[in-house]
Amino acid sequence: MIESVTTIQVRYAETDMMGIVYHANYLPWMEIGRTELLRENGLPYKEIEARGLMLPVLDVSVQYKRPAKYDDTITIHTRIAEKPFLKIKIAYELTRGDELIATGSTTHAFMTPDGRPTKPPAFFREALESKL
Repeated sequence: MIESVTTIQVRYAETDMMGIVYHANYLPWMEIGRTELLRENGLPYKEIEARGLMLPVLDVSVQYKRPAKYDDTITIHTRIAEKPFLKIKIAYELTRGDELIATGSTTHAFMTPDGRPTKPPAFFREALESKL
């Protein structure tokens, strides 16, 4: 399993009038976790795309457990548990201290810049292989 841990501070702009984080703001937080996980494993998005690989989202799921609030410190636990083949699935747990506030997952396809599905190229597989 590959894991990354990132923290963010809830900004005022991410909340509603009750000080509760608007539900759609969890998706950018998951993207932060995913970006950091890949970067920490030698796969910064900028390099992935420069090498002709795109990772569009095919599916996203979020389960909300507790509300996040303005100025909370949120920890994003991001994991890849399975070797990718034509798709890669990434799991997320968002916590406030020891309290689980949300879980989620994203599934991404491997695609060429012109939109054709492809298998993950050697550079991508090799970066993750020893850790999965």
